[in-house]
Amino acid sequence: MGKSTREITKSPKKRAAVTGDPVLVRVQPDMAKQLDDWRRNQDDLPGRPEAIRRLVELGLKMKTK
Repeated sequence: MGKSTREITKSPKKRAAVTGDPVLVRVQPDMAKQLDDWRRNQDDLPGRPEAIRRLVELGLKMKTK
C-alpha cells in the first residue's frame, strides 16, 4: 500500500493583539456550563478565555454602590 499524502492546513487562531499576564482560573462544572451558555448567546461565539475576559470587563465597568 502506498503512503497517502494529505496536507492538513489549520487556520491560525485569533489572539489578543497585546499580550498580558497569564492567569489560570479553575471553574466548577456548574459555572463552566453558565459560561458556555453565555458565550453561545454571543454573536461571534468567543472561546472560553475571551468570554472570561469580556465578563471581567463587564464586571469591572459596573458601578458599585
